[in-house]
This record gives sequence, structure tokens and C-alpha cells, in this order.
Amino acid sequence: MTLEQRVLLAPDDGSLGPLLRVADDRLAPGTGYGRHEHRAVDVVAVVLAGTLHHRWGPGAVLAAGDVAVLRAGAGLSHDETAGDEGARVLQCYLRSAAPAAAPSHEVHRAATGWLDLHRDDARVWVGRAPADLPAGLLVLRGRDSALVEQHPGGWVDLPGAALVWQLDSGRPVWAES
Repeated sequence: MTLEQRVLLAPDDGSLGPLLRVADDRLAPGTGYGRHEHRAVDVVAVVLAGTLHHRWGPGAVLAAGDVAVLRAGAGLSHDETAGDEGARVLQCYLRSAAPAAAPSHEVHRAATGWLDLHRDDARVWVGRAPADLPAGLLVLRGRDSALVEQHPGGWVDLPGAALVWQLDSGRPVWAES
């Protein structure tokens, strides 16, 4: 196995506002995505297990529990490579809130609670389940599987890492045509 990718969610109709895709990626030790470009997207990478070496700008090494926010803006080329023990990462793609901006990369170490994504149309909560979770689109990662569902808020009786997306419910301009 080099890269095993399971796309959990990929609406192409704007029904989730800026959220474009959520994928559960597993990378074998020392493997990566290969150098690739991004433009006009924000990528929120949640490291669930192992380590991930981000290669762009000054770079960063991410450990399990870390969340990286890559704002591609006007464009960038980068790679991500798994460490010696491999990596499991939830890759969440959002349409950029500032597509002409300079690219940037921010790492939230051992992230819990609400993360500041510097945008008005989406926010994400990160934590462990079972817990009293906020309402929104729940992405719950168990040992070998992941679940995506609307969640009204409250207790979740399943173990694992949890993300809850709260998204602007209005259809984006690009989806109206």
C-alpha cells in the first residue's frame, strides 16, 4: 500500500456551502502524495495517526492530534509524506474564502475545540468521542472506519476522533448557475 484513499463526502452541488470534499487517507511509511498544486482552496488536514511531513515553505512535521490549515489562495506547489510509522489523515477541502491571497500554512498542535479558520462561512470543532458535541456535520473516525452524518448536537456513543463542521447554509454563488 502506498496511498489508500476513501472519499467520505464530495458534494458537487454547493449543498454544503464551502465544503467540497472530505477524504480518509492512509499513507504507508515514507510515501506521499507526490508534488502537486493547489489553487483557490483551503485544506484542513487532521492527522489521526502517525506523522506527516508537510513540504512547502518552512515545512512542518505533524503528529497525531495536530491539524494543519493550508490556504492555497493564488496557488502553491507542495507535498506531504508519511513518517516512519505511516500516517492516517482526514483531508478536508473548502473553496477558498480568499482565492487571490498569498498562500499560507498554519499548524494547530494537539488541537481540541473550535479552530480559527479565519473565515466566516465555515468552522470546525475537533475532539474525541464520546463527548457532548456541537451541532453540525459530524465526521467521526473509529479504529477502521469513518462516519459522516448530520448531528443535532449532544452525546455521541461511539469512540474515535470527531470533527464537527458548521457551514454557511446559503448556497454559494458558484452553485447558483
